[in-house]
Amino acid sequence: MTSTTLVVPCFNEASRLPVETYLSCLETNADLNLLFVDDGSTDETLGVLQQLCERSSGRCESLQLPENQGKAEAVRQGILRALDSEASLVGFWDADLAIPLEAIPDLAGVFEERPETLMVFGSRVRMLGREVDRDPFRHYAGRLFATVVSLLLDVAVYDTQCGAKLFRACPTVKDLFQEPFITRWIFDVEILARLKRTLSPEAWKNLGELVYEYPLPSWQDVSGSKVRPQDFLHAPLDLTAIYRTYLSK
Repeated sequence: MTSTTLVVPCFNEASRLPVETYLSCLETNADLNLLFVDDGSTDETLGVLQQLCERSSGRCESLQLPENQGKAEAVRQGILRALDSEASLVGFWDADLAIPLEAIPDLAGVFEERPETLMVFGSRVRMLGREVDRDPFRHYAGRLFATVVSLLLDVAVYDTQCGAKLFRACPTVKDLFQEPFITRWIFDVEILARLKRTLSPEAWKNLGELVYEYPLPSWQDVSGSKVRPQDFLHAPLDLTAIYRTYLSK
């Protein structure tokens, strides 16, 4: 697998952080390093992360934010730190491992097959041969959200919000993370909106050359998610802000 630094944002994850699973993954993936970002947790998350890093033989690092700033900022700061490493790929992954770590080599392999690709997004596609087990409300709310995002961006995208994404470590990607995001949760849409702002209309029509959605072999809801039903209700305001900031000019 291509050398990869993966950012794992954490907020009050002490009771559900699968430490042994992370360590096992490092043992079987010699080119993988992990960067955990503690987003101002108020439980014992920092202590758990410190113990994990001590057991990782230098393959894990933790970054502590002084206060909770939301997933978007935790990921952004982590990605910028990861881009300072010698990794060829950087990315982020949900801490609860709703997406198994075994999928990392699959996503990373896309970059080897497609040298022009900048980003690979995991996609939770419910289809035969895939074990994608989502709460019905979240599934249908997600489908509605994806439809609105596709119309907003004028591009077909199935799943912007899956917490498994890899990026090629390059100046173009670094530019996308330089400025703080204006939303706390749907910053994934902002990443695409920022990219669109840098491309010509013709290049945007061929976005599939730069961004690839990879259907995940498995995904399952894990109890304790920080995403609340009211977050879906706030999404229209966030999408409006994204449109006004990046797309209306």
